[in-house]
Amino acid sequence: MSTPQTGGGRFRAYLEFIVAVLYFFMARALARHGAQGLTSEQWSPLVEQAMLVFLLLAGYAGMGFWLDRQNHPVSAQGLPRRQGWPGEAGLGLAVGWSLAVVCAIPMVVVGGIAIVLVLQPSAWGWLLADAAFFALAALAEEVAFRGYGFQRFAHAVGPVGAALGFAAFYAIVQNLLPGSSHASFAVSLMLSLVLSTAYLRTKALWLSWGLNFGWKASRALVFGLAVSGVNSHSPVVQGDPMGPFWLTGGGFGLDGSWVAFAVLLAAFLAIFRVTRDLDYRYNAPVIVPGGIAVDLDAAARQQHEAAMGPAEPAAPALVQIAPVATPPPPVRPE
Repeated sequence: MSTPQTGGGRFRAYLEFIVAVLYFFMARALARHGAQGLTSEQWSPLVEQAMLVFLLLAGYAGMGFWLDRQNHPVSAQGLPRRQGWPGEAGLGLAVGWSLAVVCAIPMVVVGGIAIVLVLQPSAWGWLLADAAFFALAALAEEVAFRGYGFQRFAHAVGPVGAALGFAAFYAIVQNLLPGSSHASFAVSLMLSLVLSTAYLRTKALWLSWGLNFGWKASRALVFGLAVSGVNSHSPVVQGDPMGPFWLTGGGFGLDGSWVAFAVLLAAFLAIFRVTRDLDYRYNAPVIVPGGIAVDLDAAARQQHEAAMGPAEPAAPALVQIAPVATPPPPVRPE
């Protein structure tokens, strides 16, 4: 696994990584205060995530353009408009949905999930708003934890070191949430490693974005479960899991469940499987011709002459000189 390298040494890349991390916290604070001042409490989470995505994309694009001379800084963050990118996002969405289903099945078998449905017309509108919230929140996380800062850190310490470092960074940030535990720390650590692997295998954020979105939105919008301690995301489905804490995660949701940790650990195999073609397409080494152009025919001819010796000159061809024809005398008129 490798990551695209840009100009500058490792120390400079490490400094740019520090700047990117500091900018993330500043952008998050600006988005939070800006959303609270612009909208009501109901719309504040959605507006906050939209502002955060804009600030991160714009800020990191500026860093890439001015500090690293990137011609296409948004694409360089991991969002290239390449052929097949919607399919990559859809593949990640399918993987994230599958992980959520695999975690929910033991809950249904062991204890069950008490589900309450709210089918009022207004609830479906808010369901779309919550889906947009999860899409923007997942995009903000991917840009922040696998975008410009991740790439500069990978340039400084290598892709494996960057994946481990940002996994610890993401887990520490998530551990600041109320209700977090040792299990939630382990789940956040493993989720970040899975998402970083998806990025490194595809050299883009489309797959990891879809996976992140599918993992979180499926649990909240389809099963009505809590996500990182918040259980008010779905206005249509409200789920109350019943079972031991290690299975359900309690009020924190599957983000604090040891079953989710085991499922995410096994997800590494699925990521390597579904990204096999993408890894070959975007990570295969490019063979660049080098050296000096050689005329193989001339070299072979020189070797033959050196081995056989110079060839004897051919005998001159006989030249026949024809006699000069004498013109007939002119005929005088009588």
